[in-house]
Amino acid sequence: MVCYSEVNHILMNSTEAREIVCAHSPDSDDAFMFYALATKKIRSRSLTFRHVLEDIQSLNRRATNGEYELTAISYHAYPYVADKYMVMASGSSVGDGYGPMIVANHPMAPEDLKGKKIAIPGKLTTAYLTLKLFEPDFEPVEVHFDKILDAVKEGVVDAGLVIHEAQLTSGKSGFHTVLDMGKWWKKKYDLPLPLGCNVLLRSLPGDLQVEACRLMRESIQYALDHHEEALNYALQFARDMEVPLAEKFVGMYVNHYTVDCGEQVPLAAQKLLDMGFEAGLIPNKVQLEIIR
Repeated sequence: MVCYSEVNHILMNSTEAREIVCAHSPDSDDAFMFYALATKKIRSRSLTFRHVLEDIQSLNRRATNGEYELTAISYHAYPYVADKYMVMASGSSVGDGYGPMIVANHPMAPEDLKGKKIAIPGKLTTAYLTLKLFEPDFEPVEVHFDKILDAVKEGVVDAGLVIHEAQLTSGKSGFHTVLDMGKWWKKKYDLPLPLGCNVLLRSLPGDLQVEACRLMRESIQYALDHHEEALNYALQFARDMEVPLAEKFVGMYVNHYTVDCGEQVPLAAQKLLDMGFEAGLIPNKVQLEIIR
């Protein structure tokens, strides 16, 4: 059991403390898991964090250049950054029987997606990779994730691949669900669908890597142990969602898999990446490396 009262008494004025950038998305689930670090509920003598907020596709692109020491990325992006980063055991967003959804203005069968114009949140997102594995033949149109429903509504595209809170709000807005990618993946492979993860620069000194992993794990556990205060903090990033919906969304993607990915999540992620390589969607075959 983590003793947070002891952790909170650690002084931060050590001249040896190193600041690193911690980059993640401005979404309620990320805000929830990073709450204790962002508000300094969890502290360290050797490491401090400067938080940077960007959408996931931007983070994926920046990670290809190794711009941030600790960053959230899509699992799909890992093969493109594996030379620079390792996956942290803590911080994964995993859909267990649920995940990104394809929605349309009118009822549509999943097999009708073939050849259709579909709005996607970015070609390095895991949602896009999973959709390509389900249906290789469609025309992707890259749209910022929070504008995808607008593109569908306006008829710019035939369907949209929605991530984040839109998975819960699209039905109330009158859209029809064509396919839930996490549900399809679970039914077909009996595995959870790993969507996002936190990665850490390989070039960081080993002691700082260990400390960063400890802080990440304890931050997530702190949020789960202090659910109400962490949720209240996360609500400011929930894009005007009602509290019950925001709480449901956070509960979907911050769970035991987030505290520690265990064995099933790396197994599922490796399968996803191997399938992507075999289908010609990923240029190089990689072995997932987990740092704890």
